Amino acid sequence: MINSTGPAMRHDQRPVAFFDSGVGGLPYLAAARALVPTERYVYLADRAGFPYGTKSREAVTALALASIAALVRHSRPKAIVVACNTATELAIDAIRTANPLIPVIGTVPAIKPAAALSKLRRIGVVATPGAAAAGYLTDLASEWASGCEVIKRGDGALVDFVERKFIGSSHEERLAAVQPSVRAMLDSGVDAIVLGCTHFLHLAAEFAEAAGPGVAIVDSREGIANRLRDVLGAGADDAGSGTGPRNDQMFLTGVGPFGAVYSGFASLYDLRQGGCLS
Repeated sequence: MINSTGPAMRHDQRPVAFFDSGVGGLPYLAAARALVPTERYVYLADRAGFPYGTKSREAVTALALASIAALVRHSRPKAIVVACNTATELAIDAIRTANPLIPVIGTVPAIKPAAALSKLRRIGVVATPGAAAAGYLTDLASEWASGCEVIKRGDGALVDFVERKFIGSSHEERLAAVQPSVRAMLDSGVDAIVLGCTHFLHLAAEFAEAAGPGVAIVDSREGIANRLRDVLGAGADDAGSGTGPRNDQMFLTGVGPFGAVYSGFASLYDLRQGGCLS
């Protein structure tokens, strides 16, 4: 990977690209936009390939490479954030190899900050079924949370809820959706819960409400936004004017219109509908 940071990167007018299997990466884009508002952003949701959390390494790698290649052809981004834990775990090396001139930032479950917050030394990680069953989280726990017990839970139904039902759902429905995972974690005696799938960040407030004040809800938004700022160069304040209406765009894979769900997410995150890429 080429680290093209510094003044040249800051003056580069090309957009910063965010990629996810679906809508999970949108809270990460929002965090980056809040920290570095002068950049222009594009977002690609792999609607055609969703979900990633139940697929093999080979399948996820093929889907991610094809989607990001389409995004690079269309938008020529100056940096790519893989705002998907599964794609980062299974495909980040292949993505970097395929894009050697573009900095590629992955997303990792926030086990390290959760370990620092946990007084009981018991951490819960709610992730996709594939991530919960794989050794990746165990390796992260060994590296960053030695001395802590880490309880993993896969919740594929919650990923699907966010992708397909979040838009238009009531607060009560969202709270009910997180209850199975929260109850399982509370029954395990954790005092910190890591949102180990980016989709779950849309429900961070509901996780916090359901878990109660004695349990920290931890995610990696801040760390990823800070990393992006570092890659773009200190301040990253020369890329755009920072005034006037935003011109950030959301794209989908596959064919067909955005529909109510993706139109709703685009509106919620102040993104123009850019259409479909292939």
